[in-house]
Amino acid sequence: MERAAVFDVDGTLADTNHLHVTAWWEAFRQAGHRVPMHHIHRSVGLAGHDLIAHLLGDDRDTDQDGTIKAAHQALYATYSDRLPAFDRAGDLLRALAGDGWTVVLATSAGGPELAALRKAIDADDAISATASSDDVDQGKPAPEPVEHALELAGVPAGNALFVGDTVWDMQAASRAGVRCVGLLCGGIPRTALEAAGAAAVYDDPADLLAGLATSPFAEPLLP
Repeated sequence: MERAAVFDVDGTLADTNHLHVTAWWEAFRQAGHRVPMHHIHRSVGLAGHDLIAHLLGDDRDTDQDGTIKAAHQALYATYSDRLPAFDRAGDLLRALAGDGWTVVLATSAGGPELAALRKAIDADDAISATASSDDVDQGKPAPEPVEHALELAGVPAGNALFVGDTVWDMQAASRAGVRCVGLLCGGIPRTALEAAGAAAVYDDPADLLAGLATSPFAEPLLP
């Protein structure tokens, strides 16, 4: 039976959430907005336009959106040559691929940012496809990124598992009909991930790898 393991990237496989927080905070500051970092942290994982709308509201000056996004991209790009992957992240992907899972990335990152993340994870030999922000009209928590990942893997929702670190990840997977596994390494509390739909929660990729034999990856798939 074909099976797909769909992974978020930022905060799930790479320790980059707080880099995004810092870059967004400075981008907002440059545009004259004071946005608390803890609010930004809870919003990481949304596509750039959605993150700005979520934090500044629908009554904001939308003419600033492009400038804020560009500033975030430029600030975040200063870290691109040293993005840190989580310990054993690549090993986790290779273990699943070796066990017959089709590994697909579903991420709001795209272009050079995604290329830098894949270089950091260093597991291209295990990754079959990538559903990036360049490929969909709506980002998480809409189900489209996960649905596109399923199309790339060629499997129905019942034959897949999704691994992510944010509430938006859990909501997107649940809306696509895919069981989801949460990781705490992105900084979101266990209770929030479980409330958003996580069937199981692990500390980080290394913890999930160590517990694969008793994880949802070892359970029978839906018929």
